[in-house]
Amino acid sequence: MPDHRLPPLNAVRAFDAAARLGSYVEASKALHVTQPAIGRHVKLLEEWLGVQLFERTSRGVTLTLAGEKYYRKICAALQLIIEAGKEIRPKDAERWLRIMVVPGFAKRWLTPRLEAMRHLRPGLKFAIEPNSTFSDVDGKNADLGIVYGLDGQYPHSRASLICPRVFPICTPGYLASIDPIESPADLVKHKLIHVDDGEWWNMWFAAYGLDVHLSSDMLYVNNDHALSVAESGQGIALANEVLVREELAAGKLVKVLDTQVKLDSYRVLTPTAELSADVAWFIQWMKTELEKEFGV
Repeated sequence: MPDHRLPPLNAVRAFDAAARLGSYVEASKALHVTQPAIGRHVKLLEEWLGVQLFERTSRGVTLTLAGEKYYRKICAALQLIIEAGKEIRPKDAERWLRIMVVPGFAKRWLTPRLEAMRHLRPGLKFAIEPNSTFSDVDGKNADLGIVYGLDGQYPHSRASLICPRVFPICTPGYLASIDPIESPADLVKHKLIHVDDGEWWNMWFAAYGLDVHLSSDMLYVNNDHALSVAESGQGIALANEVLVREELAAGKLVKVLDTQVKLDSYRVLTPTAELSADVAWFIQWMKTELEKEFGV
């Protein structure tokens, strides 16, 4: 007799998230459960299968050979379940667009435009998930992703939305409190706010022919956080024009120098080659709006 027993499906979902994200912590965030719950689910699945699926390390989890084989199979199976639901769902059913997006773009550009956007696509609902660390979108937790990084950093990117200009900013009060800054080289001696270990600032300096190798004793998890620190008057941050246009217009922030360079791009990630009509519309809407506001 064929064996029709299914494994515990919640355990399969936990395993899928942990395998995809390489971490019980990140899997717990994605599924909105506790980290110990992820561990219990994976242990239950391992006992049900009779094999070890993960190697546990201080940096997270990695798949064993058996785990890799199982993940490939269940990943395809879960995608089939998703596609089956899409095929039989009534045409007049609720339509959701699930968007995973870097926090600065989500908060400072996308969210303020959501209400106007909804009127352009009647019946479409939006679920926005700010996320600083994702590098791929598989269709299970999001229909598309918006990331910010170098060309080639995301091999599965669908399109480049915009490569915005980058420049140093701070509050008017902070600028008035420090020695005059007349060139990019003058910035090195000032308090610079980092979103990484210094690489982004180093790239910016290199664009002006300066061989600078900064490191950071304090870094922030994303551009939005770093800009909030700058807005509180604690130093000078790099910003791209998409994130601070309104703050500059309102005088909350000022450019430290009238110099700017293009470094990284906002890019769209999608899980499959074929786009739904709603995803294709949303990508085109973003490209049109960004071009209208900032040019190419």
